[in-house]
Amino acid sequence: MGFLGNILWFLFGGCIAGISWFLAGLLWCITIVGIPLGLQCFKFASLSFCPFGKQIVFGGGAGSVLLNIFWLILSGIPLALEFVLIGCVWCVTLVGIPFGMQFFKLARLALTPFGAVIR
Repeated sequence: MGFLGNILWFLFGGCIAGISWFLAGLLWCITIVGIPLGLQCFKFASLSFCPFGKQIVFGGGAGSVLLNIFWLILSGIPLALEFVLIGCVWCVTLVGIPFGMQFFKLARLALTPFGAVIR
């Protein structure tokens, strides 16, 4: 399901998710202070284009917690709401449940991206 799932994912929603992360990264990179936040967004944009077969491991230290709080207030909630709404739409049909679950995975990542490692 990995290769075929990633192709279908990109065509039916992954492109939108990746572009959302990419645009958030561009907005953060406008300021010098936001460059670390923008680089993290670019990393997750690449994950959003092809999420099947990849896992996200959450962890991190005090720096990650501070960045996650800052991120959550300014950008995390709109991205997470977008992914939850799209995931709910996909879960309406039986065929779309795997895609909806990937959107829910991205929604969790949108709330706390710092300290997360892609495997």
